[in-house]
Amino acid sequence: MSRKHLKYLEEESIEIIRNTFSSSSNPVILYSIGKDSSVLLHLFQKAFFPLKMPVPLLHIDTGWKFQSMIKFRDKIVKKHDLKLIVYKNKKGIKDGVNPFDHDDYTTIMKTDALKEVLSQNKYDFIYGGARRDEEKSRSKEKVLSHRNKFHVWDPKDQRIEPWHIFNTYKQNDESFRIFPLSNWTELNIWEYINYESIEIVPLYFSESRTVVKRENNYFLVDDNRFKFKKDELAIKKNVRFRTLGCYPLTAGIESSAKTINQIINELKKTSFTERSGRLIDLDKEGSMELKKREGYF
Repeated sequence: MSRKHLKYLEEESIEIIRNTFSSSSNPVILYSIGKDSSVLLHLFQKAFFPLKMPVPLLHIDTGWKFQSMIKFRDKIVKKHDLKLIVYKNKKGIKDGVNPFDHDDYTTIMKTDALKEVLSQNKYDFIYGGARRDEEKSRSKEKVLSHRNKFHVWDPKDQRIEPWHIFNTYKQNDESFRIFPLSNWTELNIWEYINYESIEIVPLYFSESRTVVKRENNYFLVDDNRFKFKKDELAIKKNVRFRTLGCYPLTAGIESSAKTINQIINELKKTSFTERSGRLIDLDKEGSMELKKREGYF
């Protein structure tokens, strides 16, 4: 991809950030700590430079993220003097809800938690790093995604966006999810990270890691809470992750890519989608769209 095209994507995203921010009263950035969040944060910093970034980060912490993700989050927040809000579903934690034993784990620990904190703090413009090429339901969504007072998304009730002219009118208690990276691809993200020297979580790079092979997927044994199935054994493999989430639900791939250029070359050859290792996308037909209708990001 040419530097010129990446510059165009950068300028488009910054324009979206500035134009929508001017209409917001209580904005927030949903920070998932992954590569897309890192790029989105970088673009926000550019959009408001030389001023300090005026929008806080919000992390929905399930308690089951990779340990290195949390270390990276805290490092970045401290380095850039950012305001970070961490929210957990305390009832879910008290009830022992976990990704091994509860089919409704994602709903309780992610969707419900997100809706709770958005309602409590009355955020009106919620920015995220989702892209249209990630998954089928995301390709249906506009840059400015309207949500009703229950945070529900209706794909049949979306507003037109000619030339990125956004209709930001809403009723009280309604909100918008905003996706400045909508037109980026996974490859664009990596090329931009490379050009801009953006810091990312080390899990994206191949390394010898302790994993379990389960249904042809590799899952990191990230702490002593990992539940082995009968006859499963921990093994060492050179594995990296294309997408990051809760470690028991996020499969890695066998890889030798230890640099960004090697990751880019690997992506150009692969036939598998980025989120093929995210189990929450695959638990039922149309799973992600159903989750988004319920309020998932």
